[in-house]
Amino acid sequence: MRISTLQSFNVSLDNMLEQQARLERSEQQIATGLRILEPSDDPNGAARVVNLEANLAVIEQFTTNSAVAQSQLSLEESVLDNLGNNLQRLRELTVQAANATNTTADRQAIASEVRGRLGELLALANTRDSSGEYIFAGYSVGAVPFVDNGSGVSYTGDQGQRMLQVGESTQIAVRDSGADVFLRVPTGNGSIEALPAAANTGSLVVGSYGLNGSFVPDTYSIDFVQAVPTDPITYTVTDSAATVVASGTYQPDQDIQFASVQVGFSGVPADGDSVSVAASATRSIFDTVEALATALEQPTTTSTGDARLQNSLNRALNDLEQALEHGNDIRAQVGARLNIIDNQRELNEDFNVQLQTVLSETRDLDYTEAISHFNLQLNALQAAQQAYVKLQELSLFKFL
Repeated sequence: MRISTLQSFNVSLDNMLEQQARLERSEQQIATGLRILEPSDDPNGAARVVNLEANLAVIEQFTTNSAVAQSQLSLEESVLDNLGNNLQRLRELTVQAANATNTTADRQAIASEVRGRLGELLALANTRDSSGEYIFAGYSVGAVPFVDNGSGVSYTGDQGQRMLQVGESTQIAVRDSGADVFLRVPTGNGSIEALPAAANTGSLVVGSYGLNGSFVPDTYSIDFVQAVPTDPITYTVTDSAATVVASGTYQPDQDIQFASVQVGFSGVPADGDSVSVAASATRSIFDTVEALATALEQPTTTSTGDARLQNSLNRALNDLEQALEHGNDIRAQVGARLNIIDNQRELNEDFNVQLQTVLSETRDLDYTEAISHFNLQLNALQAAQQAYVKLQELSLFKFL
């Protein structure tokens, strides 16, 4: 077979160019640290890399969400801490105001601080985050959630609770509705509440009350009767169906018991005075503090006025205790969510390390093997170049 000079040159040149392409590819691999530069290099490995990178992107988003959730919950926890401090101070002021030695001026001075605390509570309820969103507005984060309209504080937000995905199957509530935090606070002792009628004219004061068994939910009325001043004061307890459940003679500083309820009294009721006992309802923190300030601002010159003031202070003290407990419960929930975020972040970090390890094994270059292969390719290229040079020297023109 005859081999032309041109054919020999072309074969040598193709071989040299092929060696150069292989060498260039090895240089790119070493420079990038990647074994797979194109899907055609390893179709299965390339598909696996795509899946691993997608999973890593999801983990990265979870990490971002965790940071946002932690920031939001830390802010709420700080607000709840300040809320607790304010409520504790209001409780101290209520106890101080209950001192019988206080004058009208003393109580009005206390009322002034109570109103100042009310303003601080309103400011806390309208807290905004770094993005300018109101954290207790539900989904309506752009509008002021709590507004003092002159007749009380109203809530304009909604019941929404923003959630963030921090793990494959873990969602975290990063905010609480303002209605849940500031409005739905249990009254009384959290189980029942005893309230004197607003029209009472005696000096009856409702003291402590509680349960000594299972409470049968109903609205009970304790009615006091004294037909003439010389008669003993008697009481009758009826339920919502007007059925008498207890009766007896009233004695100051003695408890009245009925239907597992125990209520303490002091003072002397007038004929027709009454007290209602029912399951605890809910009352907003703002209504509790407003009522406290209003009661302290009213001068008292009669035993009936003194009794109304003391009943108002007792009710405020009970409701403030419930508000403190309610705030602590929500703060405990926030703390539990922060713990979940910490635990989930650790899981995400562990999973991220695993994915990075698998990704590296699939995609990254073995430098030792690559450099050895590079040197072999370099030697092959140099050999091809030398062969090409030798081939050029075989021309007959050199011998003419």
